[in-house]
Amino acid sequence: MGTPHTAAEDATAVTTAQNVGRNMDLLRFATAGSVDDGKSTLIGRLLLDSKSIFEDQLEAVEATSVSKGYDYTDLALLTDGLRSEREQGITIDVAYRYFATPSRKFIIADTPGHVQYTRNMVTGASTADLGLVLVDARQGLTEQSRRHAVILSLLRVPHLVLAVNKMDLVDFDQATYDRIHAEFTSFATKLNIPDLQVIPISALQGDNVVNRSEHMPWYQGPSLMHHLENVHVASDRDLVDARFPVQFVIRPKSDDFHDYRGYGGMVASGILKPGDEVVVLPSGMTSTIAGIDLFDREIAEAFPPMSVTVRLTDDVDVSRGDMIARVNNAPVPSQDIDAMVCWMTNEPLRKGQKLAIKHTTRTARALVKDIQYRLDVNTLHRDTESAVAGGLGLNEIGRVQLRTTVPLLVDPYAKNRTTGSFILIDEATGVTVGAGMINSAS
Repeated sequence: MGTPHTAAEDATAVTTAQNVGRNMDLLRFATAGSVDDGKSTLIGRLLLDSKSIFEDQLEAVEATSVSKGYDYTDLALLTDGLRSEREQGITIDVAYRYFATPSRKFIIADTPGHVQYTRNMVTGASTADLGLVLVDARQGLTEQSRRHAVILSLLRVPHLVLAVNKMDLVDFDQATYDRIHAEFTSFATKLNIPDLQVIPISALQGDNVVNRSEHMPWYQGPSLMHHLENVHVASDRDLVDARFPVQFVIRPKSDDFHDYRGYGGMVASGILKPGDEVVVLPSGMTSTIAGIDLFDREIAEAFPPMSVTVRLTDDVDVSRGDMIARVNNAPVPSQDIDAMVCWMTNEPLRKGQKLAIKHTTRTARALVKDIQYRLDVNTLHRDTESAVAGGLGLNEIGRVQLRTTVPLLVDPYAKNRTTGSFILIDEATGVTVGAGMINSAS
């Protein structure tokens, strides 16, 4: 993708990574697991014990719990917001919740556990730093547990926590925990999971959620909250390969700023600084960064996922969909894309189909050249025959070859989750019908 960086540049990246860790104490994590494993209850417990809900909210939940005849407070009511979710006792849509502790801010994506909502889970986990998979200690690992671990691995979520929930219902038995721990660890060796932590908890009673449990003295690891507060995510971001997709051109009409011309967008990866020599793609025009603005002030550097305005010293042609990168480290434009696609609609994806494709800030049209195989996310089996014959159905994941009408500025998803991903859109309806993770481009 370009010439290697110098030792000095790599040292700068390391220093900035440390600064990111200090200045960006935010963790995005997604919950996953089978139906009734207690995901919503666990999130409710995290919100309650971190004092992130209002008294009237808690009073409403307590009143609803009493009206249902429960002898406990149903904390799942804090997150299952849809009426159909409360009636069925399952999570259907992705529910985002926000809370904070003195150490860190959190964004939770409470994703559905049922197989028919796989697409919702993919959506919620696509931007996560950490995946939290729950299993019922009584049931052990299920097909859905493995399925969700595979999806989190495909999405390159760098950190995974297996929470063995409902330990109170197995009398906090260490042998039960040890068996599930060993089984899941063995399965995880087949996947790309860089960091795995297994924690025994009781979401209903609060054991090992925020505070260490007195009922499980045999467990010497951290509580769930302690792990979430301390897991290191700054180094997960690519701070070497500078990628800045241009979202819009900023030309204020005020007389005070008649000479101002900037390019707004979010830094996908790498570090941008004034004085850096950059190239604008796909035109190939080069220039130098004159300055970087954040709201109403100029800043010394920009790194992911900051949204900034970049000014260049030369009046080059830059528009929405272009990308600013380093001269010696730029993505290669490509029209032939090899990707894993999660299909999200009832009408199957078939060879020869034409769709719109949106990659970062660029939109084009794409032709499905081939569907190589359908991936069984439970067994990791690659089914070539059914993929060729029937295409990809709703919630299925498969390897697809695409040809785009214009070159896209892509990186492999394993290298960059922003420039390595895209969505597919039905041109007739405007509905998003697929999400893709790029393996390679030629």
